[in-house]
Amino acid sequence: MTRYLITGAAGMLGRDLQAALAGCDVTALDRAELDITDQDAVLAAATGFDVIINAAAYTKVDDAETNEDAAYAINATGPRNLALAAAATGAKLVQVSTDYVFDGRATSPYPEDTSIDPISAYGRTKAAGEAFVLQGHPTGSYIVRTAWLYGQHGPNFPKTMLKLAAARDTLSVVDDQVGQPTWTADLAAQIVALLDSGAPAGIYHGTSSGVTSWFGFAQAVFASAGLDPARVTPTDSSQFVRPAPRPSYSVLGHDAWASAGLAPIRDWREALTAAAQQGIFEDK
Repeated sequence: MTRYLITGAAGMLGRDLQAALAGCDVTALDRAELDITDQDAVLAAATGFDVIINAAAYTKVDDAETNEDAAYAINATGPRNLALAAAATGAKLVQVSTDYVFDGRATSPYPEDTSIDPISAYGRTKAAGEAFVLQGHPTGSYIVRTAWLYGQHGPNFPKTMLKLAAARDTLSVVDDQVGQPTWTADLAAQIVALLDSGAPAGIYHGTSSGVTSWFGFAQAVFASAGLDPARVTPTDSSQFVRPAPRPSYSVLGHDAWASAGLAPIRDWREALTAAAQQGIFEDK
């Protein structure tokens, strides 16, 4: 039986990966149980596993602008340690990356082989992590870039919108940033399918099909909850200035899935409907 190690197991994706691998031989370690920045600890922990899935990340995008060293340790040094450990033990490695490795100035979906050009500290650290993985274990690593994640086990945009809906008559949401809302349960299932398929190592884009803006996403969230989408009004990013620049265009192409004989993740609207029906946006 394949033995799986999940790092960053307490996070939103880490929790859904455990669910997607239910019934398999899985060891799930959170940050307190494994510090991926500790090379010796990583090598010791990785021994005996066939697959390592790294869901650990420093994701505080704005904080990374003033704490880039801390972000680099988790987003770059950590993946480097995992890649070296996987190479040494012969394990496959899945490194979860991000749309933030791109500059967001494109006007059509980014192919997997697009040259990266991050515009934020967070993006730079994730790009460095990709480079380390490709250098340290090129024949056994999958880089799965994702974006606009939401899920049951963490803060998520739909839940925030619904909380605000209970307190306000109308909401203003930016309409000049576009991307692909992606449910972590769908991403986890896609990662498992990728591993099961024996697909070649390389870069894959793990985002939902379809495209929308944050405004469009918010309207869809309202509709899924039986609320009037007209309560959401569009605005632009100039009204929400934050320390880290955001890519205005975060649409990722999915050609690598077809090359591997796999279907891409389903449309974001279909996933949102399913997630709402499962009640993952409700306070429990």
